[in-house]
Amino acid sequence: MNIADLPAADEILAEVSTWASAAAPYIAAASPVALAVWLWWALRRARLVTSALADRVTVEVVPTSTFDPSEGEVGRWARQLGRVHHSAQGVPARGSAARLRYSAEDGKMRCYLEGPATAAAVLAMPGFAEVEVRAHRAQKGIQPVRFPAPREGAK
Repeated sequence: MNIADLPAADEILAEVSTWASAAAPYIAAASPVALAVWLWWALRRARLVTSALADRVTVEVVPTSTFDPSEGEVGRWARQLGRVHHSAQGVPARGSAARLRYSAEDGKMRCYLEGPATAAAVLAMPGFAEVEVRAHRAQKGIQPVRFPAPREGAK
């Protein structure tokens, strides 16, 4: 191919302007549709985040007095916390994050792990051998099973 065989700049500009004038009505019609889809998607994400932040589970992590984790245990627990986001069922990262909160009550330091309710099973899993996990949010839908005492003389 030779430089002399290439089209001139004014020919290229004329072809681009012809294409743009032919495509302009279609682009103008597609713009409001694209804007509406983007707005719907943004509102859907905001609702998911709001509902996930309103419905969170808190568990308390209580170590024993001899708690001394190894590097491997810390790495396993970090990977376990990384699964919280994946078990939140499509909630964006802002609403599905796991949070560690520390507080001091009566001179004792307490560690709380908080996350979305859909990830309650992952949050309640013990990550270390010498750590107890206590759930703070009671399940209201689960009622204890009670068996009546057998009557005397009944078989």
